[in-house]
Amino acid sequence: MDEGVIVKEQNREGQEAVGLLEVFGLVCAFLAADAGCKAANVRLEVFDKNKPANADSLPVPLLVTIKFRGSVADVEEAMRAAEAVAEANTGIVQKHIIPNPTKDTEKMLKISALDKS
Repeated sequence: MDEGVIVKEQNREGQEAVGLLEVFGLVCAFLAADAGCKAANVRLEVFDKNKPANADSLPVPLLVTIKFRGSVADVEEAMRAAEAVAEANTGIVQKHIIPNPTKDTEKMLKISALDKS
């Protein structure tokens, strides 16, 4: 391999893995996303939000999903860093890594309620 050439590890279909981390609140999402991006070679897709029916009983009434994209190893590392920051702040609701998203899942990852008014 030539020096200076970075090869991104991708799954067999050429797609990137996705890490989904749902946290309480937008500030926590920014802090966790920042930590994840600093810890690994990942990029972010647009955040998503959800205000559940029981929002008033939650620590923060808004749930935000962070979406990390990259190789499986990089997404795992980013998720570890992001989870640590989220736990130290308002907390984690859900977390998942999808190593090989289907085409239909890829379409859904582009949807965000943050784009809606």
